[in-house]
Amino acid sequence: MTAFDPRAVRHAFGRAAPTYAQAAVLQREVESRLLEQLQYLDDRVPARVLDLGCGPGSASAALKARWGRATDVVAMDLALPMLRATRAKSRFWRPIHAVQGDAGTLPFADATFDLVVSNLCLQWVADLPSALAGLRRVLRPDGLLVFTTFGPDTLVELREAYATAGVVPPLSPFAAIQQVGDALVAQGFGKPVLERDTYTLTYADTATLMRELKAIGATDARPDRPRGLAGRGRHRAVAEAYEPHRRDGVLPSTWEVITAMAWGPPPGTARREAGADVATFPADRLAIRRR
Repeated sequence: MTAFDPRAVRHAFGRAAPTYAQAAVLQREVESRLLEQLQYLDDRVPARVLDLGCGPGSASAALKARWGRATDVVAMDLALPMLRATRAKSRFWRPIHAVQGDAGTLPFADATFDLVVSNLCLQWVADLPSALAGLRRVLRPDGLLVFTTFGPDTLVELREAYATAGVVPPLSPFAAIQQVGDALVAQGFGKPVLERDTYTLTYADTATLMRELKAIGATDARPDRPRGLAGRGRHRAVAEAYEPHRRDGVLPSTWEVITAMAWGPPPGTARREAGADVATFPADRLAIRRR
């Protein structure tokens, strides 16, 4: 069984498209810091850039404004309503190419992009190693991959409140920084660098927190998630269990953000698969021994 139901993820973010830009305060801050990582490109101007999990397209617009006509920016998202918001930021003199697709099965040719940027998207991919294999495939050798993803300490207070109330938390699992780093190394990416930051947001009550999670599309996407509405009794029990965390009149909520940067490897660089090194190279490089 996979960790996420792609249909649930698509539905949640499609439904959140009208409210996402206003509610996604943390996402905007993380995106701003992510774009600062582009200093490592030095003076290179990428010919083609992928904004993976573009949401309403703020990063796509910033990337297009940064390099203008010298760079093609491709914005990809699973949710069509998010792409409509992205298209609204596109102009005929600086077009953004919108593509609907799944981050786990990228619909692009090999070695298409000089730069791949992804802000808080990959935590919703069912198979992170497979998704990174796809990113390696579409990234040109010596191209740059920079992304952020949520870590397992995200919403730790809410998870604890659900556990205290005797309810399985309706929250998706996220990979730890060690798992993200191991997956990058296994796929052969060069010079991976990872950082971990924690952010604390505050809320008046759990109802406000839950409304914000819905507004940004961060709902339960597990395949075995319970269907139907939860009863008021359960919500009340979770709210009461959350109350011991209250400080200075507000409830804190922790968000763990992992930032990763790595370079596309040269052709033929081995990757780890089922415990073995696997390398690929063109057939014309095979040596033929003749008797």
